[in-house]
Amino acid sequence: MRITTKKAALGGFALLGSAVLLAGCASAPEDSGDGGTEAASDFLPCMVSDAGGFDDKSFNQLGAEGLDAAAEELGVEPIKVESAAETDYNANLTSLVDQGCNAIVTVGFLLAPAALESATANPDIDYVSIDDPVDQDFDGTTDADNIKPIIFDTAQAAFLAGYLSAGVSQTGAVGTFGGMNIPTVTIFMDGFAQGVSHYNEENGTDVKVIGWDTAAQDGSFTGGFEANDGARQVAQGIIDQNVDVLLPVGGPIYQSAAVAIRDSGREIALLGVDADVFETDPSVGDLLLTSITKGIDVGVHEAIVEAGNDEFDTTPFVGTLENEGVGLADYHDWTDRVPAELDAKIQELRDAIIAGDITVESYLAG
Repeated sequence: MRITTKKAALGGFALLGSAVLLAGCASAPEDSGDGGTEAASDFLPCMVSDAGGFDDKSFNQLGAEGLDAAAEELGVEPIKVESAAETDYNANLTSLVDQGCNAIVTVGFLLAPAALESATANPDIDYVSIDDPVDQDFDGTTDADNIKPIIFDTAQAAFLAGYLSAGVSQTGAVGTFGGMNIPTVTIFMDGFAQGVSHYNEENGTDVKVIGWDTAAQDGSFTGGFEANDGARQVAQGIIDQNVDVLLPVGGPIYQSAAVAIRDSGREIALLGVDADVFETDPSVGDLLLTSITKGIDVGVHEAIVEAGNDEFDTTPFVGTLENEGVGLADYHDWTDRVPAELDAKIQELRDAIIAGDITVESYLAG
């Protein structure tokens, strides 16, 4: 498997023409080399996590890694503030403004309202919004001129993961659950279910998806993003329905799913999200079939380097399979258990989605 998130600059690949419309792609810009300049010498880049925290081994961690890489390139020291709960968002943003931050990255869909309030009050600060276009009035444009959205049509990569999961399933049932019923979570679950459905249509099978109802746009959720016993119980309830592939969507909740899988004593494949979890958390590496990845670290790195060099571009970035902003990680320990013909089919489907021959529905797909 070689459908990976491209480790190159991501900005400018896609434009958000409306709140849900993906536009075309362009080549990655050339590496500009050493980004440290006089313009960056007094530059202070900052970040606010969502409630998952920077050690979630997922999207908050990826955001922090991107910020740290950009700060190192610019020769400056960043400030990162961790949110323990949603009630921390506004206070954390105010704290960063008060400390003189020149650019602030907000990580997560739930931070969008607080990000908009802070950006509107501080038009001279550059803001980067991860996972939300900050279009609170739904008019098709970002609501403040100083916010750059970095968002991902992960349904495309999740479609491939769903097809793959159906192809390796021996029980005829695969499962998924999420942290909260919000678009950046359900986009994974919905794409996953579409991939399973496509597998059934092509192969005359009836692999079931436990934990997500496409028609109702609802399913199994833990109510938060903490790796706790509640998340383990949700995972266990799905495992008890004879699934042998499980997709948890919501930062650290995959850790609770891994506990439930090990407790079951059965061979159940785990799917990671956002990062290649095999690399960020080797403790669950033996369980992982693959991960549905987002180039959060690369997107943050580029946006902050641009801001530090007085070249900040608020053009929204939308990660797709075509621009390699989303993808599937390697199969790693599962490589020998994925038939060559199934892997070849995944590659074929990827090409078909990019070509527009297969449409994967999502709130970003227009």
